Amino acid sequence: MPDIMSESCILKAVAAAAIGVGCLLNPPIQAHAQVNAEQVLNIGRNVLSMEDYLLAIQYFNLAIKAKPYLADAYFYRGLAKLSLDDYEGAVADCTLALERNKYKSEAYKVRGFALMNLNKDSLAVEDFRHGLDYDPTDRYFLYYKGVAETELKRYEDADTTFKALLRRNPKFDEALVARGRLNILRGDTVAAIEDLDKAISLSKTQINAYLMKADVAATRRQWNDALSDMDDAIRLRPEEPGLYVNRAYIRYNNEDFFGAMSDYNYALQLDPSNIAATFNRALLRTEVKELDNAEADFSRVLEMQPDNFHALYNRGLVSLELGHADKALSDFRAIARRYPRFHPAYYAMAECHRMLGHMREMVEDIKTGDRLVSDYIANPSRNPLDRPAIASGNTDTQNHEDETDEEFMARFNQLVTNSDVNEQQLSFNDRIKGRVQDRNMNIEPEAAYALSFFQPNAALRNSATYFRDLDNLNQRAYISRHIYLKPGAPTPADEQTMATTFAIEEEFNRIITQSSSDARPVDYLARGLARTMLRNYDAAIADLTQAIDKTDEFITAIFARAYAYYARAKASSHDETSTLMASSHDIDLQSSIRDLDTLLSIDRNMVYAWFNKGLIYYELKDYTPAMQCFSEVLRIDPEFGEAYFNRGLAYLQQGNRKQAFADLSKAGELGVLPSYNLLKRMK
Repeated sequence: MPDIMSESCILKAVAAAAIGVGCLLNPPIQAHAQVNAEQVLNIGRNVLSMEDYLLAIQYFNLAIKAKPYLADAYFYRGLAKLSLDDYEGAVADCTLALERNKYKSEAYKVRGFALMNLNKDSLAVEDFRHGLDYDPTDRYFLYYKGVAETELKRYEDADTTFKALLRRNPKFDEALVARGRLNILRGDTVAAIEDLDKAISLSKTQINAYLMKADVAATRRQWNDALSDMDDAIRLRPEEPGLYVNRAYIRYNNEDFFGAMSDYNYALQLDPSNIAATFNRALLRTEVKELDNAEADFSRVLEMQPDNFHALYNRGLVSLELGHADKALSDFRAIARRYPRFHPAYYAMAECHRMLGHMREMVEDIKTGDRLVSDYIANPSRNPLDRPAIASGNTDTQNHEDETDEEFMARFNQLVTNSDVNEQQLSFNDRIKGRVQDRNMNIEPEAAYALSFFQPNAALRNSATYFRDLDNLNQRAYISRHIYLKPGAPTPADEQTMATTFAIEEEFNRIITQSSSDARPVDYLARGLARTMLRNYDAAIADLTQAIDKTDEFITAIFARAYAYYARAKASSHDETSTLMASSHDIDLQSSIRDLDTLLSIDRNMVYAWFNKGLIYYELKDYTPAMQCFSEVLRIDPEFGEAYFNRGLAYLQQGNRKQAFADLSKAGELGVLPSYNLLKRMK
């Protein structure tokens, strides 16, 4: 399938209009009225052409703020969001673009494509029709219309569309591939192969044609032909693990077990987290009696995908064959709990009990299995679990549209705990997927704000809020060091900053010692901050308490102590050896909340107090007050991207998908990269 950005020729025009690269280092941080919107828009399009989607969005945001009537700014921001798999956001932005300029035909294309990825193919067809009304010469409107009609199983309509497209563009290889797929779905494999061969004659790099031909050959059990086509596909994309999984499947069915094993091994060398390769290798290892290795592979699958009951059942069988009856019994019991009508699990448990000498339990399990078999014979449709079999590499067939809230939450929690799993989507019928820049990023809440003696890294988010009392403290130069507010832990990142932090602590230690009882509150504040940065939380809290006791409503010190309590709680949560440390975790978090509440009683609009308080509630798994806190942040600062992100996570934890995705989309728009990572994974 084509790249929607390049084929629409959007970026070709952009490249011609682009200005110098030197302007890309930092977006303008000016008042909106001072922004040259057209220039910013051109820079953004240039950045977009270089596939730096997040930075491009920030430029388009600036252009929109300066001139909200510009259709192009919304369109290009929608295109960037599409490239980050934020399909809801792309639809919303293209809609805004069309409201401002109904003749912006490319917006129909992008919106239609986003709708296809949201499984709203009927709406997508309407967009492609509208696009043809405004630009009847654009072949891709017909192309995507045909693809969407295929998805809707409106095969006659799709055939008519592709015929019209190919009459105008007889050498359009991608249209031939799409019609080939349509013919496969209609059962006309002869016509399909004719289209695919013609596509290959026009373009030897048409990988989808080779994959489809391999699929047809495999369906016909013509394994040598399938192997030849898969070899051609691999030559075109040798770095793709999924292709080796597919070839292994073909080789296995051609009784080339050694070749299949070699392909699974190489796929896992390319991507150690490839579930299909790991699962299928485990099955193959079972077949060739490499049982210990097979058991290890099934366990690895379950680490990555805890709800994979095929892997669990097969691991139980392998454990049973190895004589590990206790382990096998545990797996089969888990199967029976999830699938209480799956009779093979009961017979397997009976065998485990026999090996363990549990005769009464063995008899009960056999009786249950026999009863379930009778029920199944009477009503086969009630069988909830198919027998496991070696799968092809095209395993990404799960449709999340109908999943229950429980299944959705299980999938989300799996992402949170196992976020380094790579995903692959290389089947020939995959829709186009946008590029996420860091798919392996940990899915965690955005960090609390803390005070530090070191400047934060420059950020694209230009918030209108600021820490007023801290600003006053710095301007009046009460101490020799400037104090900064920054997200994330303020701890030293390297040897140099650590040495500097120790020097700061010693500096204020000397000042306080020399001053004796006349030491100033700000001196205790400074030493407390240094000790917080050095993770000496007990001493830091003592210093900050001294500062607070010496001055009424010392807001900066109260904020710093709230963070120190929070940091100490986080440290205790990682100390699994101490029961006392673990029990102090919640106490410290509550102390932090009390300090933040004190701040908010003084200044209800202290945005960072609300943010940190929401984060604490989130970590306490008290999601309703967490969301309320993040909502307060957004009341004060509607462009606080981190608050949208954290509130989105809280919505996810409560199973509110619609609101979660809306918040994550907005967070991504405001520059929070993990938003797009999570949106990608939750589709």
